[in-house]
Amino acid sequence: MEEAVDVLRHAFAEWKAGRAGNQVRRRMFPPEGAVLHSMAGWANGFFGTKIYSTHPAHGAHFFFHLFDAATGEPLALFEANYLGQIRTGAASGLATDLLANPEAQVLTVIGSGFQARGQVEAVRAVRPSIRGVRVWSRGEMSRSRFAEEMNATAFATAEEAVRGADIVCTATFAREPVLDAAWLSPGTHVNAAGSNNPRRRELPAEVVESAGLLCADSMEACLVEAGDYLMAKVDWSQVVDLKDLNREWKPDRLSIFKSVGLGLEDVAVAAHVYRKLIPAPASNGRSPATH
Repeated sequence: MEEAVDVLRHAFAEWKAGRAGNQVRRRMFPPEGAVLHSMAGWANGFFGTKIYSTHPAHGAHFFFHLFDAATGEPLALFEANYLGQIRTGAASGLATDLLANPEAQVLTVIGSGFQARGQVEAVRAVRPSIRGVRVWSRGEMSRSRFAEEMNATAFATAEEAVRGADIVCTATFAREPVLDAAWLSPGTHVNAAGSNNPRRRELPAEVVESAGLLCADSMEACLVEAGDYLMAKVDWSQVVDLKDLNREWKPDRLSIFKSVGLGLEDVAVAAHVYRKLIPAPASNGRSPATH
């Protein structure tokens, strides 16, 4: 996770400099009930696309295709479930590093599923000062298991878990808000990573509208997918893209990072894994064999 945060830090800096890019997710809705999603990005001599399917009763299946940007040669095909968990967590970790209290002590995560684990790992990677992790989710057994596995404390209500936290991460499938503005203190940083649907939200309008700083992993993508922002009264001219964000925690300000997930993040992390595992091209200039 520490490597992944650094990889995304570099990727977003490259994007700001015009040396990387992102293509917003597209979705196809055939009548049988499953959904096909695709998203793409390019950076550091690579480009690629993630294609995945979802079905409410049958789960999700993720694949990422990595290519050489100079030749178009296919380099690798990843089964990308864990790749997505890592890059989603790392994006929140990067935002947390820039916006959260440098001496943050308490992290709360709302949700106890696959993505919630990545959120905890990422925040711990950038804030070693964290001394306590709290968790709440609707399923008692799930949150108890999560607490045991992640060395966290399970709470019976979301309010108890959130009050007094320095950092709050939401990683749920909720359609309606999972926390309340009254539970959050000035100086708290919130990572909202659970929804990329314009008709779903984890944060109520009151929380979004009371924030002193709103950040997006991509303004373009969030204008399409970020129900948390779209269902509130947001001045989009004041929303800051993650690539343009400066390090600035303020103790009297609530900050929010809205993550919908980007193809740029996928290609950056996939390329990093590829470089670690596959030998460099031979001296004759030929690329290594596809794996």
